[in-house]
Amino acid sequence: MTYSLEFVPEAVADLQALAPSIQDRILRKVQWFADNFEATAPMALVGNLSGLFKLRVGDYRVLYSFDVETKHLTIQQIGHRRNIYS
Repeated sequence: MTYSLEFVPEAVADLQALAPSIQDRILRKVQWFADNFEATAPMALVGNLSGLFKLRVGDYRVLYSFDVETKHLTIQQIGHRRNIYS
């Protein structure tokens, strides 16, 4: 079952700052993830990012939260792996 998607304004800005080819790759992966969420295992983050989860897209990371009851994914942040965790 497909989860609904929401991008917070910061995530939209993060995405728009990337090259179009990377944007497309990330958007395709996020849509696939929403369509197949129940068949995946969320990867939880710790420390100051506790409560968020990560989705790997090559060298980029999509940080998200989710609600199983409402079947809703919220994309919180998008960035290169060397910058996203700081």
